[in-house]
Amino acid sequence: MHRGDPSTKEGGGTVDLNADVGESFGRWQLGDDAALLPHLTSANVACGFHAGDPLTLVRTCALAVEHGVVIGAQVGYRDLAGFGRRYVEVPAAELEADVLYQLGALDGIARAAGARVAYVKPHGALYHAVSRHPEQARALVRAVAAFGGLPVLGLAGSAFLDVVADAGLPAVGEGFADRAYLPGGGLVPRSEPGALLLDPAVVAAQAVRLAASGTVRSLCVHGDSPGAPELAAAVRVALDAAGATVAPFA
Repeated sequence: MHRGDPSTKEGGGTVDLNADVGESFGRWQLGDDAALLPHLTSANVACGFHAGDPLTLVRTCALAVEHGVVIGAQVGYRDLAGFGRRYVEVPAAELEADVLYQLGALDGIARAAGARVAYVKPHGALYHAVSRHPEQARALVRAVAAFGGLPVLGLAGSAFLDVVADAGLPAVGEGFADRAYLPGGGLVPRSEPGALLLDPAVVAAQAVRLAASGTVRSLCVHGDSPGAPELAAAVRVALDAAGATVAPFA
C-alpha cells in the first residue's frame, strides 16, 4: 500500500486540521475565513504572490491569533492571474528568493498580530511541482533553511518530503479530506470530474481514514471550496467521535 493511500483502518491518534486562508484580493472575496478559522488548528495563510493583499493578510493573521490557530506561510508562484495553479518554469535562484520574500513578508504581519510563521506549505502548482522537479524542491527548502528552518507540509508519501527531511527540516505528511485520491496515492487532478469532495459526510469519513493511516499528521480542507466551514466542522466532529486528538503540529 502506498504511504499516501487513504484506504486504511480507522482509529485515534493526534492530527492537525489546516486550511488555505487569506486568499481574497481587493474586491475579490474568496472563502469565508471568519467562519472557517474557529474549526482549524493551523492556517495556511497566503503570502501575496498567488493571492492575498496586505490588508487581507493583516486581518487573517489577527483572526488566527484570536482563535488560537497556528499561522503557516502558504508560499506559491508569482501568479495572481492564475491563482498559483499554473506551473511556472522559474530559475531555482529566483524561486528561492521568491519563497524567502514571502516568508519574510508574512512573518512580519504575523508578528505584528502577536504570533509568528510556524511552518511552510507550498500552494497549488508549486505543491505538486516540488515532487516532480528536484531543483524547485531544493530551492524551496533552501529558502526555508535560510529563514531559520521551519516544518514543511507536503503530500504524505511524496518525494518532496524526502528532500525536506534530507535538509534536516521537519517533514510533515499531509492528507486532503476534500480531494479524491488516485489508486497510487496521488490526488485526482482538479480538471477531472469528482476531484473535489463536497459532501460533509464523505469528507469527514475520509478525514478519519487518513488520520488513522499513520503517515498523515495534518489534514487539509480547502478554504475556497463551497461550504468549507461546514466541511471543517464535520471533520472535527468525526475526528472527535473516532477518538482522535485534533492539535497543531507546530
